[in-house]
Amino acid sequence: MGGFFFKLRGEIDTEWVFADGSYIRAHQHASGARIGEERAIGRSRGGPTTKLHIAADAHGNPIDFKITGGEVHDAKAAPEIISKVNKAENFIADKGYDSDEIREKARENGMNPVIPRRSNSKKPNPEFDSHLYKMRHLVENLFARLKHYRSIATRFEKLARNFKAIVYIACLMIWIKIGK
Repeated sequence: MGGFFFKLRGEIDTEWVFADGSYIRAHQHASGARIGEERAIGRSRGGPTTKLHIAADAHGNPIDFKITGGEVHDAKAAPEIISKVNKAENFIADKGYDSDEIREKARENGMNPVIPRRSNSKKPNPEFDSHLYKMRHLVENLFARLKHYRSIATRFEKLARNFKAIVYIACLMIWIKIGK
């Protein structure tokens, strides 16, 4: 299904690529899938959640995404998101992506990592551009547009593949500028 979506979207603007993750509460009926099937629902204090890790282009359109359980940190999904983006001028992310491994992975793919250091970090950050970082609202706006779709905002699907298909359809609707 993903190959079809990425053929339809056409050319992406890879001057700036934004990455972030957002929690999605899983409905109580989303539990109970067959044993052995991928569910991507994690347990937390707030209950069952899924995390959607997404990369957006300079226009705030989705490039690619990964679905994990809610307990998975952004830094764990970052290498796969970076490899899916492949090439870009700047990789812009929040403090959750602050690690030398993520910065090096971005550089290996020809991207300049624009990631702020954590407040307790002693390392310098010469690559940080505060103007580009302020443009991160584009990926936050993308999450807001995705969560307008009820089936994404309240995950009812038991299996990760079904939820992934719905996210692909919502991304397609965003790309072709119809819907919410």
